[in-house]
Amino acid sequence: MSISLSSAASAQFDAEVKHAFQTSGKLRSLVRLRTGVVGDTYNFRTMGKGLANQKASQTDVTPMDISHAKVAATLQNWVAGEYTDVFDAQEVNFDERRELAETIAGAMGRRADQLILDALSAGSTISHGSAGLTLAKLTTASRTLNDNGVPSSDRILLTSAEGIEDLLNDSTITSADYNTVRSLVSGEINSFMGFNIIMMETRAEGGLAKSSTTRDCFAFHKSSIGCAIGLDISTEVNYIPEKTSWLSLGKYKAGAVTIDTAGIVKVEITE
Repeated sequence: MSISLSSAASAQFDAEVKHAFQTSGKLRSLVRLRTGVVGDTYNFRTMGKGLANQKASQTDVTPMDISHAKVAATLQNWVAGEYTDVFDAQEVNFDERRELAETIAGAMGRRADQLILDALSAGSTISHGSAGLTLAKLTTASRTLNDNGVPSSDRILLTSAEGIEDLLNDSTITSADYNTVRSLVSGEINSFMGFNIIMMETRAEGGLAKSSTTRDCFAFHKSSIGCAIGLDISTEVNYIPEKTSWLSLGKYKAGAVTIDTAGIVKVEITE
């Protein structure tokens, strides 16, 4: 049983449980994904660029000798659980097991995100100076990816709530002359300069790393990060007689790795 439930136990307790604000996984669909992995590691394969060679008549074909490499994602086991005591459960008029399942699923989703965020940290850096997230930084990130030959589709920008605030305060970005998304009406920016913009809130798991006043944000291409899943997120509830309690448990086995650093740009901003 959650050790903090006693403070909520009351015959008059509201039947509608108010969960603390929490989000679940956001990044799963934004990286190269492999599911059903067997074992503790998975190798993502990479192939280098080719160079066309001029060929004279009736001469042998010169092979391009394309490089092949692999990067390994190490899978880790993660669990999140909580007990529901059968006696204490009588003190509240809601189904704690069902509510715990929702909370646990959110916790596991955020952990899945954190594995990807940790893998992103290998990217290059744009000097942050003393500014927040500016149009100049977006332009530099875009130019860097362009120069590395990164495809213009499937580009993502991960930033913080303050980073979004910086963009909303930039009249160029919010102007309909530059951005067709009415940012100030919706209060958010979903895309700009070819980036799908995702806001990451403050998280106990770590979220976007912050050192002093410097926050790490990331501009990257979907194929630059790989996530291998051995056991997908699942929850179960089992009765444990020794504890006269129900154990609500979430399970997840996965690992993430940087596949191509050329497709990742770390953008530092001041908060």
